Amino acid sequence: MRLVLASASPARLRLLREAGFDPAVVVSGVAEDVDDVEELAIRKATAVAGTLDDAIVVGCDSMLLLDGVHVGKPASRTEAVARWRSMRGRAGVLRTGHCVIHAASGKRVSAVAETTVRFATPSDEEIDAYVATGEPERVAGAFTVDGRGGIFVESIEGDHGTVVGLSLPLFRLLLADLGVSAVDLWR
Repeated sequence: MRLVLASASPARLRLLREAGFDPAVVVSGVAEDVDDVEELAIRKATAVAGTLDDAIVVGCDSMLLLDGVHVGKPASRTEAVARWRSMRGRAGVLRTGHCVIHAASGKRVSAVAETTVRFATPSDEEIDAYVATGEPERVAGAFTVDGRGGIFVESIEGDHGTVVGLSLPLFRLLLADLGVSAVDLWR
């Protein structure tokens, strides 16, 4: 049985590969127009699973919950700078929705993983330099923990993979709910 990642995220792909999987990548093309990470993960996985005969499809979506508001990818560099200035020295909850579908049977399971992220207090100059790299515009919450933004993350409480974009422990549990052993999907 093959594993398919319904995401263009290089971080999710790298995380799965480092864990022993070799997923095919099929980008869903689903619009990210709602702020419900589980619903977005379901939409992405469902769109891809509908094009396949037999595969395990995993879809994910992440957002940062800050002051009770979900924030996804910033729409511009100006928004990324403003977001970073509001996040510095604070904590937020990175939420990643997961959906796993067995394409042949249509069985589907989904859940959300949450991890608290504590941000450092970068200077305005550091924020400007970071945003100028373009990295914050491509990711939920305008930061990465596994890229340049990692130097501005003081700590995380919870699963590191959730912050990267896919919780491997939750993925294993969702597979088990479908009757699939994660180790059977290793390359």
